[in-house]
Amino acid sequence: MHKTMDVGSAISGLTVGLTTSVRETGAAKLKVLHREPTQALPTARQQEIRVLHATLDPGDRTPYHSHRFPVTVYMLEGTFTLELDGREPVTVKAGEVFVEPPLVKMTGRNLDAKQPARMVLFYVSDPDTPFADPAE
Repeated sequence: MHKTMDVGSAISGLTVGLTTSVRETGAAKLKVLHREPTQALPTARQQEIRVLHATLDPGDRTPYHSHRFPVTVYMLEGTFTLELDGREPVTVKAGEVFVEPPLVKMTGRNLDAKQPARMVLFYVSDPDTPFADPAE
Protein backbone atom coordinates (compact mmCIF):
# COMPACT_ATOMS: atom_id res chain seq x y z
CA MET A 1 0.00 0.00 0.00
CA HIS A 2 1.43 3.38 -1.02
CA LYS A 3 0.76 6.46 1.02
CA THR A 4 0.24 9.57 -1.11
CA MET A 5 1.72 12.86 0.04
CA ASP A 6 2.38 16.15 -1.65
CA VAL A 7 5.95 16.55 -2.84
CA GLY A 8 6.56 19.86 -1.00
CA SER A 9 5.82 18.40 2.41
CA ALA A 10 7.73 15.22 1.60
CA ILE A 11 10.88 17.14 0.81
CA SER A 12 10.59 19.71 3.58
CA GLY A 13 10.03 17.01 6.20
CA LEU A 14 12.76 14.77 4.78
CA THR A 15 10.13 12.11 4.30
CA VAL A 16 10.60 10.11 1.16
CA GLY A 17 7.71 10.16 -1.31
CA LEU A 18 7.16 8.60 -4.71
CA THR A 19 8.65 9.95 -7.91
CA THR A 20 7.61 9.31 -11.47
CA SER A 21 9.14 6.65 -13.67
CA VAL A 22 9.11 5.82 -17.36
CA ARG A 23 7.51 2.55 -16.37
CA GLU A 24 4.11 2.43 -14.77
CA THR A 25 5.39 0.39 -11.83
CA GLY A 26 8.71 2.20 -11.24
CA ALA A 27 9.54 4.62 -8.49
CA ALA A 28 12.73 6.02 -7.05
CA LYS A 29 13.20 4.66 -3.59
CA LEU A 30 15.23 6.92 -1.33
CA LYS A 31 16.56 5.75 2.00
CA VAL A 32 18.16 8.04 4.55
CA LEU A 33 21.45 6.41 5.53
CA HIS A 34 22.47 8.93 8.16
CA ARG A 35 21.34 12.24 9.65
CA GLU A 36 23.43 14.21 12.10
CA PRO A 37 23.19 17.88 13.06
CA THR A 38 26.38 19.89 12.88
CA GLN A 39 27.46 23.47 13.38
CA ALA A 40 30.91 22.91 11.90
CA LEU A 41 30.23 23.42 8.19
CA PRO A 42 31.69 26.43 6.41
CA THR A 43 29.63 29.60 6.51
CA ALA A 44 31.34 31.64 3.77
CA ARG A 45 29.32 32.85 0.79
CA GLN A 46 30.62 29.95 -1.31
CA GLN A 47 31.45 26.35 -0.38
CA GLU A 48 32.97 23.43 -2.23
CA ILE A 49 31.47 19.93 -2.13
CA ARG A 50 33.88 17.04 -2.58
CA VAL A 51 33.02 13.40 -3.03
CA LEU A 52 36.06 11.15 -2.88
CA HIS A 53 36.61 7.42 -3.22
CA ALA A 54 39.30 5.85 -1.03
CA THR A 55 40.75 2.38 -0.78
CA LEU A 56 42.96 1.12 2.01
CA ASP A 57 44.58 -2.19 1.20
CA PRO A 58 44.98 -4.73 4.00
CA GLY A 59 47.29 -3.29 6.66
CA ASP A 60 47.20 0.28 5.25
CA ARG A 61 47.08 3.25 7.59
CA THR A 62 46.31 6.91 6.89
CA PRO A 63 48.71 9.60 8.07
CA TYR A 64 48.01 11.15 11.47
CA HIS A 65 45.83 14.14 10.52
CA SER A 66 42.80 16.31 11.21
CA HIS A 67 40.09 17.89 9.06
CA ARG A 68 38.89 21.49 9.22
CA PHE A 69 35.29 20.44 8.56
CA PRO A 70 33.33 17.20 9.16
CA VAL A 71 34.01 14.31 6.79
CA THR A 72 31.24 11.79 6.19
CA VAL A 73 32.52 8.27 5.56
CA TYR A 74 30.25 5.74 3.83
CA MET A 75 31.76 2.26 3.74
CA LEU A 76 31.29 0.31 0.53
CA GLU A 77 33.37 -2.75 1.40
CA GLY A 78 35.46 -4.03 4.26
CA THR A 79 36.08 -2.41 7.63
CA PHE A 80 37.72 0.90 8.54
CA THR A 81 39.00 1.50 12.06
CA LEU A 82 39.39 5.11 13.18
CA GLU A 83 41.57 6.07 16.11
CA LEU A 84 40.53 9.57 17.22
CA ASP A 85 42.43 11.43 19.93
CA GLY A 86 40.63 11.28 23.27
CA ARG A 87 38.05 8.73 22.11
CA GLU A 88 37.61 5.01 21.86
CA PRO A 89 38.43 3.52 18.43
CA VAL A 90 35.51 3.44 16.00
CA THR A 91 34.94 0.58 13.57
CA VAL A 92 32.91 1.34 10.44
CA LYS A 93 31.73 -1.64 8.37
CA ALA A 94 30.33 -1.93 4.85
CA GLY A 95 26.97 -0.16 4.62
CA GLU A 96 27.64 2.00 7.70
CA VAL A 97 28.21 5.74 7.98
CA PHE A 98 30.43 7.70 10.34
CA VAL A 99 31.04 11.44 10.53
CA GLU A 100 34.63 12.30 11.37
CA PRO A 101 34.57 15.37 13.60
CA PRO A 102 36.50 18.50 12.63
CA LEU A 103 39.72 19.53 14.37
CA VAL A 104 40.23 16.12 16.01
CA LYS A 105 43.54 14.39 15.33
CA MET A 106 43.11 10.89 13.96
CA THR A 107 44.41 8.02 11.91
CA GLY A 108 42.44 5.36 10.07
CA ARG A 109 43.45 1.77 9.49
CA ASN A 110 42.43 -1.33 7.63
CA LEU A 111 43.15 -4.07 10.15
CA ASP A 112 41.85 -6.85 7.90
CA ALA A 113 44.64 -9.09 6.55
CA LYS A 114 42.81 -9.98 3.31
CA GLN A 115 40.06 -7.53 2.31
CA PRO A 116 40.49 -3.93 1.15
CA ALA A 117 38.46 -1.19 2.84
CA ARG A 118 36.65 0.87 0.19
CA MET A 119 34.75 4.00 1.10
CA VAL A 120 33.19 7.16 -0.25
CA LEU A 121 34.01 10.40 1.58
CA PHE A 122 31.79 13.49 1.49
CA TYR A 123 33.39 16.79 2.48
CA VAL A 124 32.05 20.35 2.36
CA SER A 125 34.65 23.08 2.80
CA ASP A 126 35.66 26.56 1.89
CA PRO A 127 36.95 26.46 -1.71
CA ASP A 128 40.51 25.17 -2.06
CA THR A 129 40.77 24.14 1.61
CA PRO A 130 43.07 21.15 2.07
CA PHE A 131 41.14 17.94 2.68
CA ALA A 132 43.37 17.08 5.64
CA ASP A 133 46.02 18.78 7.70
CA PRO A 134 49.01 16.83 9.00
CA ALA A 135 48.91 16.44 12.77
CA GLU A 136 51.94 16.56 15.02
